[in-house]
Amino acid sequence: MIDLEKNSFKAAIRARKLQIGLWCSLCSSSATELVSDSGYDWMLLDTEHAPNELPGILDQLRSMNSGTAAAVVRPAWNDPVLIKRFLDVGAQTLLIPFVQNAAEAERAVASCRYPPLGLRGITGTARASRYGRVAGYLQEANEQICVLVQVETAVALSELEEIARVDGVDGIFIGPSDLSASVGHIGNPQHPDVQHLIKSAVERITSAGKAAGILATVEADARRYIEWGFNFVAVGSDLQLLARAADNLARSFR
Repeated sequence: MIDLEKNSFKAAIRARKLQIGLWCSLCSSSATELVSDSGYDWMLLDTEHAPNELPGILDQLRSMNSGTAAAVVRPAWNDPVLIKRFLDVGAQTLLIPFVQNAAEAERAVASCRYPPLGLRGITGTARASRYGRVAGYLQEANEQICVLVQVETAVALSELEEIARVDGVDGIFIGPSDLSASVGHIGNPQHPDVQHLIKSAVERITSAGKAAGILATVEADARRYIEWGFNFVAVGSDLQLLARAADNLARSFR
């Protein structure tokens, strides 16, 4: 039999060790494989705002096996059916979008836990258990699954302490773009009002004893967020890297 793989990302954020990540939206196992060896601690495989589906995520998870980065998968919604399917193909860390209150956070956690602690459906032959070869998978899986919830509106921020108190929530991720839209500054997460909310949020999250995460596509923003106390930070995206490099190369020949 085979031992269950330990979730290194969950252990790292639990220890408040800074984890540097990359957002991946290209939906390509070749692209994911390429950047998985770049030295990032984690990579987000997105299905909310990228045309990724389950078979593509499975290929991308496989492509990351030899890289440095742990996979974090974002389902399109806080849906127990979607969550179950990503867990079954081997995702150990999920970022659940648009969690507005403690009840929705509880639902996210329950979707990632086997009974009696949750409602995750059971199969004995999924990739997550190495097709049934992991001894005690059903007994040990709950501990290795990492649940991150995304707080991205003013309403959700008003419920932040209650969300953080939910047992099984390992980290809270602030979504700057949606947050800025929800407070009247759409397209401008740099607005001082939004930045004040972000700084207040990380202070409240860490005071509640949870890990805090965020996405920043500008280096100065990422460094500021790290200084403020965020400890899992996506510092760019594969789409952004490709677009900027392609634009710069073309421009250099004009």
